[in-house]
Amino acid sequence: MTQLITPQLVTLDQNLGDSPADVIRVLAGKVADAGRASEVEGLFTDAFAREQKTATGVPGGIAIPHCRSAAVTEPALAMARLSHKVDFGAKDGPADLIFFIAAPDGADQEHLKLLSKLARSLIKKDFTAALRAASSPQEIVDLVDGALADKPAAAPAPAAPAATAAASATATAAPKRIVAVTACPTGIAHTYMAADSLVAAAKEMGVDLQVETQGSSGAKPLDPAVIAAADAVIFAVDVDVRGKERFAGKPVINAPVKRGIDEPEKMVHEALAAAEDPHARRVPHFGAEEQAARAEDEKGEHIGQKLKRALLTGVSYMIPFVAGGGLLIALGFLLGGYDITTVADKVVLENNFGNLPEGGLAIYLGAVLFKIGALSMGFLVPALAGYIAYAIADRPGIAPGFVAGAVSGFMGAGFLGGIVGGLLAGYIAHLIGTWQVPRWLRGLMPVVIIPLLASIVASGLMFLVLGGPIAGLTVALNTWLTGMSGASAVVLGIILGLMMCFDLGGPVNKVAYAFAVAGLSAGSADNQAPWMIMGTVMAAGMVPPLAMALATALDKKVFTLNERENGKAAWLLGASFISEGAIPFAAADPLRVIPASMLGGALTGALCMATGVTSQAPHGGLFVFFAIGNLLMFVIAIVAGMIVSALAVIALKRWAVKKPVEAEPVPATASV
Repeated sequence: MTQLITPQLVTLDQNLGDSPADVIRVLAGKVADAGRASEVEGLFTDAFAREQKTATGVPGGIAIPHCRSAAVTEPALAMARLSHKVDFGAKDGPADLIFFIAAPDGADQEHLKLLSKLARSLIKKDFTAALRAASSPQEIVDLVDGALADKPAAAPAPAAPAATAAASATATAAPKRIVAVTACPTGIAHTYMAADSLVAAAKEMGVDLQVETQGSSGAKPLDPAVIAAADAVIFAVDVDVRGKERFAGKPVINAPVKRGIDEPEKMVHEALAAAEDPHARRVPHFGAEEQAARAEDEKGEHIGQKLKRALLTGVSYMIPFVAGGGLLIALGFLLGGYDITTVADKVVLENNFGNLPEGGLAIYLGAVLFKIGALSMGFLVPALAGYIAYAIADRPGIAPGFVAGAVSGFMGAGFLGGIVGGLLAGYIAHLIGTWQVPRWLRGLMPVVIIPLLASIVASGLMFLVLGGPIAGLTVALNTWLTGMSGASAVVLGIILGLMMCFDLGGPVNKVAYAFAVAGLSAGSADNQAPWMIMGTVMAAGMVPPLAMALATALDKKVFTLNERENGKAAWLLGASFISEGAIPFAAADPLRVIPASMLGGALTGALCMATGVTSQAPHGGLFVFFAIGNLLMFVIAIVAGMIVSALAVIALKRWAVKKPVEAEPVPATASV
């Protein structure tokens, strides 16, 4: 196996800058110079993006910036001992020992295990003391290799008699038992350091603590008997715990993974206190108790926040159905023409590769692709409704929501009916879940009783009361859209453009996008208005990241180094219709970036609607050019909006600057 660290990757007693970005950039350069990364900028960008999510400083003057990156060709470990300490976010101050872990996207398990083993060694004081005392890069390499091979850096100091006596006294009493799960997004360093810190702290306190690390080098689940015997559980995680239901009913302490490194003693104390507290928060059971815990978490939300969260959840789960289905339909039209809609069912059922229809292989494949896409799009409204209900009532709400969505589609109520049906199903399922029922009936509630009753009530209301009026409203809306032309179409394009650029993937952006996607299946050769709306929304959503990329190229002085790095990535993000590519710029300077983006988005939206640009695909940007109607104007509209937004943001950054208030001149007074 390739050696992770070499003397070439070690820097001793040098000043690498004043910020984490400075240090990470130098170490990324070391990795690239050693031939283990294809480019410095790509590796730096990935590593610094990881650093911005969670600071990598840990107690003891240590920092472990790390990432997985496509730029890394071989796993590498670069180390620096700084002459000028840099603050990496640790509570006890800046760091002088920096270990930069660079792993490929597809790093093998053996390398990941070694990297995680190193991270665990860094919490050992004798190892870090040896690193600070080392006199040469080769000595550092030997120490690290020894740690990876489980060789001790130095002989451990003998335990003090008092400590030994305390430990003996503690051993006579039955120790408390705690289980823990640690996990971080990358799963290389923090996951394992938090685990070892918690175990070490618990051992000093005479507590039996066992940890399940859910990291990149694999996870060995805790024995169910160990979990059953535990008095409390600690979740030191930045991601969802896999298999959380195993810990149901246990008192729980939740915290970010970094707290497991910084404050392990406090977390163990809190877990012990929770074990003695009958009112402590517990890992919820799946069913009515989980819903009660969820309700407690959401108690502070007002009704508007709850509705927004539910709608956005529904839209986010709906999009994969639509994205795949829309692209398949577009490919079906590409191969089989628009007439494929009338013959697809017959061609798919009556023909095969040995019995091709009239028109040959293209017609047959076009029919198959169109039909798969149409079936996928058929899940649009049920998925929207089902996951709106899920956001409100959790898993017991999914089935009633899907059924209410299917009823909405059957009655022609469209996505408006799906929204109403999903909200009804969710709130009814949530209400039923709060009923106090006998213990023997609780197990049936989430899988039988709640789905049955909520489906009857929500779908019954859709059939008997709400479906007809909503279907009428949907027909009227489609008729209005179909008849749009001239100035009214341009106004709609401006509104959609403004919405797409207002919050860059947030609720307003998602409303405009959901509006376009929901109507996509109603488009046809005779009714292209829904396709025009989709084309307008996609083009406008591409403007902000492309504009920021162009602005950073035109005038680098008004952007920070980090923004210029983000600008390079924004070209691809914008071309792919990922509006979120402009979020780093908007977060840093919202009062200039957002208005400038909206200006360009409005122009693009107006041009697209005025010139009849269409899109049969719900996503993909320039990469689904085959699904774009009037492709030339699509590109021209995007370029026009991009230029306007880029120039606007540059102008605002140059001249819309808050000037210091000048002191008023003091009037002259007569001398005495």
